[in-house]
Amino acid sequence: MSKASRNAARLAAVQALYQLEMEAAPLPKLLHEFHTHRLGAKIGDVQYREAEQSFFDDIVLGAVARRDEIDSALDSALVPSGWSLERLDRLMRQLLRASAYELLARPEIPAGSIMAGYLDVAEAFYDDRERKFANGVMDAVAKTVRP
Repeated sequence: MSKASRNAARLAAVQALYQLEMEAAPLPKLLHEFHTHRLGAKIGDVQYREAEQSFFDDIVLGAVARRDEIDSALDSALVPSGWSLERLDRLMRQLLRASAYELLARPEIPAGSIMAGYLDVAEAFYDDRERKFANGVMDAVAKTVRP
């Protein structure tokens, strides 16, 4: 799996988790929509990158299945900054949930690679201040779950 296809899967996973929170669509329907209409598809004038479908599925399904554990890890990481998970915008919550899932469940991927991948995703949506915030939270989670 290439870095580009892995990062495309991460971006799509964050978008899917966001859509799931916004619409509360059934998870199988949402995954099917992404498999058939988004991963590697051309929508209008935009060509989406090919994404590793199994990696995308793992992130989405894992983040949903382990949400309580993930949210607890994120809440602990946010306490020193005076933030709470509920206070974050929805997209940032999903980005942090996806990254925390990978940090918890994918020990074969170096923490630095996971964090760099999600910082690339954050760059599509946020300015430097928010990316630094996300980096700090991901770093705190990584130090806790990967001592």
